[in-house]
Amino acid sequence: MKILYSKDAAKALTRMLANEARRIIGKIEQYAADPASQRNNVMRMQGRTEYHRLRVGDWRVVFVPGKELMTIAAIGPRGGIYDR
Repeated sequence: MKILYSKDAAKALTRMLANEARRIIGKIEQYAADPASQRNNVMRMQGRTEYHRLRVGDWRVVFVPGKELMTIAAIGPRGGIYDR
């Protein structure tokens, strides 16, 4: 599955610590390779049926899953990501 990062998501990765960014990118790539492997950390977001969220420690990745393309919409800390 191909991964496409939005401008905001890419900017968020560049602003965080390098080890945190590598960890998040690793989890995203792991989910893209095998969605069943992250079953406990991925949930559909309420009120926005096309969006899902991936939990990576205190960080959340909001994305739109697909068969061929996974679009990363936003990456942020646990508390503030849902206000968007």
